[in-house]
Amino acid sequence: MNDLLAYSLHDGVASITMDDGKANVMSAAMLNELRAAFDRAESDGAIVILRSSREGVFSAGFDLKTFAARNPQRSFEMVRAGADLVSRLLRYPHPMIAAVEGHAYPMGAFLTLCCDCRISARGDHRIGLNEVAIGIAPPSFAIELSRSRLQSAWHNRTVTLGEMFEPEDALTAGFYDKLVEPGAADAAAKSIAESLKKIDRASHTKAKARLRAYLIVRLEDAIDAEINLPAYEAAAR
Repeated sequence: MNDLLAYSLHDGVASITMDDGKANVMSAAMLNELRAAFDRAESDGAIVILRSSREGVFSAGFDLKTFAARNPQRSFEMVRAGADLVSRLLRYPHPMIAAVEGHAYPMGAFLTLCCDCRISARGDHRIGLNEVAIGIAPPSFAIELSRSRLQSAWHNRTVTLGEMFEPEDALTAGFYDKLVEPGAADAAAKSIAESLKKIDRASHTKAKARLRAYLIVRLEDAIDAEINLPAYEAAAR
């Protein structure tokens, strides 16, 4: 991997660590590297731990500078790369664990929601879909993804009000499965990865495919309907 993330494999567990030197912005380049890292992890037959090495931030989400440039081609390419990555992660056949110790803005939240087990450290950081707060309606693929993981009342607040939640509320909402003390998310993720080595991998793969089949159909229909170049060119006009 190059300067945007690191990949390491140890005893069947792949750590994918994001670090762009700033806030782990989900540029097209970062998204493409993440996809390549998950392709490599699948080839390795690995359980994945997805994490950030940036203090206080998991990911700042999509690159707002790309949107601000008002170039429909570049905006489309970035968002489509993010949407396709979500679809790809939902199909990842082995267990995935998110270890979050900082802010997770929308695309970072999407990555977290794709994981089978999501751990957050307690602290002064938030996760959510804040699009409406910055003048963007959340894309339908993101609504389908978040609907599959979040409690109904919290999902409404997330999508229509753009609320961002601190770890305790995010746990209740369904963004996270477990909270740990600050600095302990990595250790907790590694411990869970060890326990997941004991499950039957083929059964896990089949069960996840069955559970997510309806979601993937709806999500991919939404991607094809909304995340296309003509739609972005029309919006720019």
